[in-house]
Amino acid sequence: MTYENEYNEWLRTPDEFWRQQASKLAWYNQPTVGHESVDGQSQWFADGTMNTCYLALDHHVLNGRAKQAALIYDSPVSGVSLTYSYESLLDLTARAAGMLIDLGVSKGDTVIIYMPMIPEAAIAMLACARIGAIHSVVFGGFAAPELASRIADAKPSVILTASCGIEVERIIPYAPLINEALRLCEHEVSACVVLQREAASAPLHEGRDFDWKTLLERSGPVDCVPVNACDPLYILYTSGTTGRPKGIVRDNGGHATALNYSMGSVFDMNAGDVFWAASDVGWVVGHSYIVYGPLIRGCTTILFEGKPIMTPDAGAFWRVIEAYNVNTLFSAPTAFRAIRREDPNGVLIKKYNTESLRRVFAAGERLDPPTQVWMGEKLGVGVIDNWWQTETGWPICANLTGVEDLPVKYGSATKPVPGFDVRVLDESGQRCEAGEQGKVVIKLPLPPGCLMTVWGDHLRFQDAYLSQFLGYYSSGDGGYVDHEGYVFIMGRVDDVINVAGHRLSTGDLEEVLAQHSSVSECAVVAMRHELKGEVPVGFVVLSAHDNPENVASELVDLVRSEVGGIACYKQTHIVHSLPKTRSGKILRKTLKSMLNHEAYSVPPTIDDPSVITELEHQLKGEEYEVSR
Repeated sequence: MTYENEYNEWLRTPDEFWRQQASKLAWYNQPTVGHESVDGQSQWFADGTMNTCYLALDHHVLNGRAKQAALIYDSPVSGVSLTYSYESLLDLTARAAGMLIDLGVSKGDTVIIYMPMIPEAAIAMLACARIGAIHSVVFGGFAAPELASRIADAKPSVILTASCGIEVERIIPYAPLINEALRLCEHEVSACVVLQREAASAPLHEGRDFDWKTLLERSGPVDCVPVNACDPLYILYTSGTTGRPKGIVRDNGGHATALNYSMGSVFDMNAGDVFWAASDVGWVVGHSYIVYGPLIRGCTTILFEGKPIMTPDAGAFWRVIEAYNVNTLFSAPTAFRAIRREDPNGVLIKKYNTESLRRVFAAGERLDPPTQVWMGEKLGVGVIDNWWQTETGWPICANLTGVEDLPVKYGSATKPVPGFDVRVLDESGQRCEAGEQGKVVIKLPLPPGCLMTVWGDHLRFQDAYLSQFLGYYSSGDGGYVDHEGYVFIMGRVDDVINVAGHRLSTGDLEEVLAQHSSVSECAVVAMRHELKGEVPVGFVVLSAHDNPENVASELVDLVRSEVGGIACYKQTHIVHSLPKTRSGKILRKTLKSMLNHEAYSVPPTIDDPSVITELEHQLKGEEYEVSR
């Protein structure tokens, strides 16, 4: 089978293609229909019944994988490492589901999960799925107002949480955040179940708060509850949301089908393989590829409570790969850039045996070619970009390594995955020529696994994603498709700089800056200009002890030679670090507002608020010294 054969098979008979993929799962009632549109809402496999937890756990226990490792918990921040077999994970999940039943939770109820990267977070998700409850995971440690907005929108009957999170060496108590959030949103929950951690315990409010371990010991296991394929599995609020949150709703049947297909076709993973998505359960990658995807596929999944650096050093990833014979690593480009900055010569990689590693995948933001090349050279394996969104839940464009491993083109997420008819349109909705940049859209209908709607507001879903171009889902990203069908995502549509009428992509400019040997990370944003309208300004993190003034001058020359004088690139800010979300996305909009002296608020998703303070001082011309 080749990529072209696979993709064309889907194009010819899309419903049959997806019914065939769905048939590979253990349904209670196999679906006989594929895609339908009911009252303006897209549905997949509407007459099928199943249970996602059954697919992830029970099915494997019943079919010879009871003793295989299902989940490995590795926590350098707490010094704990645990391995759960499919059998033991099923037992804990079934009893956690019983705990929820005892608390009055039933099919269709919502449950907020506010936890750090601990096994109980995955168990809580699976337990909700087991009884047909709808979980909404909120990133552990999120500020109280953001947690409050999600509680107010999801209206959970129960909150599952932990006493604290651990950020490297800093303890973050969760109880004060939950108490404040509940006060702000004025929503009453029937119970708040707290997993007490050794690092810090939480006081329990009598009548509302309960100890996780105590309740679990009292609870008996419960069986899976059959659900319709179109019933919601979870709500996930988009990162960076301000104001009223936007809850992405994922179904059960389409979600399981898409994840099982992608684990095989995109990641080339099969039952028994070890898959590690170095992300967080609070993000979509954690949902799809820490918890559900690997377990549905029968793989061993790694749940890592640590950082790519500082826990204890930039060799953390390689230690884990050696310890657990990881076959595939999936993380954000920012993690790899951080490792490269700390260990530019790959000295720490050589300390560990990474022979089990077959491939590395990167997503979450654009994978810059220098980082992609560096990773490939140091690890000796393929490093593969893939592009997708919280809304889609799985890759839109990728190299289908389980079908045909296509040649890599640096800067490209390769080609569209079957199910996604990706096109590039201009402002008038006309299709762009090969190589011409425009707005990246997906022809409807969306494949299984994508968002069904926005929680509680289907009109908002239509307005946000379907209204710009009739018959298309608007991704909000800009890019182009080359003559061979490779897709290049250049950044958000808003990240376009108009210099005297010439439209320049920030992605293009960042790619040029990243070519410089001293540049570890960079971001380019638009600054207002009286004559030209806008001009590009770079924010650059250095990876070596070079003279910042020399680097800044060299970057100007580099852009002039690669892009031309038309770019009007003249200004570079050398900074210690770039402001990012906890999922690794650079906050370009915030940088742009700061640069143009516009009002801005620090997003609740920011990883390190002190970076903003540091940038404020620098942009005011105050004393600034680069240190390493």
